[in-house]
Amino acid sequence: MSGDDEPGAVPAASDGRAGQGRAKETGHPALRRLVRVRPTRRGLALLVAGLVLATVGVLLDLPDVVGLGAAAVLAVLLAWVLMGVQRLDAGRGALVVTRELTPNPVVRDQTADVRLVVGARARTGAAYERLARLRLSEQAAHELAGPRGIRARVTAHADRIAVSYALTPARRGRWALGPLLTTRTDVFGLVRTTQPLGAATRVAVWPRTVALPTRTRVLGDVERAATGARLASTDDSVLREYVSGDDPRRVHWAGSARQGRLMVRADESAGVRPVTVLFDRSLLPPPVDPRTGVWPSTRGARTLAEGELAVEFAASVATSFLDAGHPARLVPSGSGPAPVPFAAGARTGRATVLDQTVDLRGHRGAADAERAVLQSVRALRASRSLEEIVVAVLGPQPETPLREMAELGVEGTCWALVVAPGDPRDDGPTPAADTVGALRAAGWRVATCRPGTAPDHAWALLAEGAA
Repeated sequence: MSGDDEPGAVPAASDGRAGQGRAKETGHPALRRLVRVRPTRRGLALLVAGLVLATVGVLLDLPDVVGLGAAAVLAVLLAWVLMGVQRLDAGRGALVVTRELTPNPVVRDQTADVRLVVGARARTGAAYERLARLRLSEQAAHELAGPRGIRARVTAHADRIAVSYALTPARRGRWALGPLLTTRTDVFGLVRTTQPLGAATRVAVWPRTVALPTRTRVLGDVERAATGARLASTDDSVLREYVSGDDPRRVHWAGSARQGRLMVRADESAGVRPVTVLFDRSLLPPPVDPRTGVWPSTRGARTLAEGELAVEFAASVATSFLDAGHPARLVPSGSGPAPVPFAAGARTGRATVLDQTVDLRGHRGAADAERAVLQSVRALRASRSLEEIVVAVLGPQPETPLREMAELGVEGTCWALVVAPGDPRDDGPTPAADTVGALRAAGWRVATCRPGTAPDHAWALLAEGAA
């Protein structure tokens, strides 16, 4: 039996509704289960009636009335204890939870389908009896469920309850889905208890990416000026889709016939150079204070959306070069001293790069940000090849990191997008202007943009050399 309803609980029978919420609990598990038990209206009425009868029996010296009242009170207390000590995942009536997410990981603002099944571990009467009296409520982080919650469809069978719903994550990151909350009453309807069932699922949410044109006029000049052999890759024999500007002689006709679109061999691409995208994590707001669960300042809350666009730009650059056949890697500040390996191949490489962005967070302060950039730039200088292209996404930098970046620019092809607060055309003595001037003097190709600039517009500024 199935149906749709508004966000809330997910009953096991007619209407399907999923809610959200999380609670922190402490103490012994058995004690926590006892604390969760609550009397129903029937149980509360029976408990009050029993106490009244017992009191009247004592006052009037009527043993039978006292016994009747005590029996009512004991019935409620016995139901309370039995419901409190029972575990849904143990015993002859044990239940199990399975949760499947498609696709997994999820892309921000795109829909993923979730299928949740609560079933009996063994085909026993006790398990079927538990399922018949079970109501479900799925817990989801607000970043997954959004302000309107989750609309679910429930299908109940004798041996299982299936719940299906859709998620549209609103933020990049790794968020909790579950554990499932169950609500059930005893056989006589005297008490009700809520218990978690199953484990929580950590849902990885990738940032959105935009396909950027890597075959620009500027890149064409860089490619023709390339010297030396291309970086060897374990995925050299992979086919990639034909893009405008490829030599038609490199078309792989057999692969094109199988794929239904023009494909070229990546190992025959002339001048395909590795690309490193250096991302400055100071563009992200500082991490949430774990003690209070809030941003350490109002500035962090204001720059959250701007920081996410910076991550989307860096990820879009890396994945677009991967799609064009370049080995690419995303190097967040603070990822050294070991070099980040290159990814290759449009499919596996994209997953590798996007997985790196899921847990990206800002630095706690300016000193941490400076040390992190220094560490990554030094590691990059130690592992960099001559033909490598570096695309940096930066905030204004202090003097010490700029000296290291200047050395990097002397050693090869380097581009930088400086995300500067205020008007990026202001050439006055600002930290952003100092960063731009120092990098350009060292041979970097630099463009500036405001925080929150869309990735495609930011790429146009950088690729075409607009300032």
